Amino acid sequence: MTEKNQSHSPGVTPYLEGVTVLDFTQYLAGPSCTRLLVEMGADVIKVEYPPYGDPVRPSPPRRNGRSAYHVQQNRGKRSLSVDLTRPEGIALIEDLVPHVDIVVENYSPGVMERRGLGYSRLRELNPQVIMASISGFGQTGPLSEKTAFDFIAQAYSGLMHMTGEPDGPPMLIGAGIADTSTGVHAFAALGYALYRRDRTGEGSHLDIGMVDVMYHMQETAVSGPSLSQGEVVGMRTGRHYAPASPAGIFKGPEGWIVVFALENQIANLWAALEMPELAEDPRFTNNRTRLEHRDALTKIIEDWMAAFDKDQDVVSALERHRVPCGPVVEPVKLAETHPHFLERGTVREVADPLAGSMLIPGFPLRFSDAPDLPDLVAAEVGEHNETVLADFLGLDSESVAALEEEGILYRRPPRE
Repeated sequence: MTEKNQSHSPGVTPYLEGVTVLDFTQYLAGPSCTRLLVEMGADVIKVEYPPYGDPVRPSPPRRNGRSAYHVQQNRGKRSLSVDLTRPEGIALIEDLVPHVDIVVENYSPGVMERRGLGYSRLRELNPQVIMASISGFGQTGPLSEKTAFDFIAQAYSGLMHMTGEPDGPPMLIGAGIADTSTGVHAFAALGYALYRRDRTGEGSHLDIGMVDVMYHMQETAVSGPSLSQGEVVGMRTGRHYAPASPAGIFKGPEGWIVVFALENQIANLWAALEMPELAEDPRFTNNRTRLEHRDALTKIIEDWMAAFDKDQDVVSALERHRVPCGPVVEPVKLAETHPHFLERGTVREVADPLAGSMLIPGFPLRFSDAPDLPDLVAAEVGEHNETVLADFLGLDSESVAALEEEGILYRRPPRE
């Protein structure tokens, strides 16, 4: 594998060692995909516009000019800054394509084709290349060229319709769920495309749409109304789960606590509440009656919680009786909630040479024989122009410097 900004445990081969990725992604959906690829050992070359690079680079908060957003999503990727409005820049990319395994892009459909870098052209240059195109509405269909961001996908997919109070407006999901989930779906599809290519020698073009991904998450809000011919209506239910009770978010002594007790756990809940008589209460004998009397049961549970001093005391009492539960956690405080999440690397502390130490979400996949996660650093714009073009095209430093002087390549000067 070519030299790059990462290190692995000696003697253990990363799963994607030897896989080279040309990364035309920006913002979140595409970088979420290539972030996973680089953490599994792929050599990811991020192609960035001069002079500013990925538009998230200046996103707040920043320290010493480094954006936490950018560092989280782009650690370990080599930066090649090329002016793709010039034919010489396109020619450089075309020269690189025969040397790569994967191309990932998340521009609007048609942008890569207009640059002469669509899948048909890439396939001419490298029949084995796998291209993943991430977009809002997919590469085909009447809406394919419609501008899309995460919230647009949440809206079209119905997830927004299912989030919020039933008598209130639909609500945003408070994270880039459409972007990141679509990136993960693209990552998964690339694994199968690599597997197929290893067996057949053939590359492929993957069309991953955000709305497709989000709509696939619907539980029964599609099949239920369809099967019942509209008798069942998919509607947001606020802080409670529509099909079951008690199942939802309850007010604790300090914050909010999720309790999810189905038929197999309901006796455990009565025991935790120290109210065995509730088992005989006709309001609560089965899920149907508990749904009919959800407000009464919610009050009983919240009154019981209010007798404790701390949310953790409530959770501990429920856990002693194996009632499924958990606190509603502010994301940055997950590591404070339990050492489990630091031990597993769910929360990971990383160090950036300019921004310093910060917490980021860790790598979510676990393999029994994988190496330790690599130490990665986010690159400056064009930082790896020379190493990338030397590794793949054999260009010397003088040739690269000449391309930078002509404005075909750009390299941000080192920070003071």
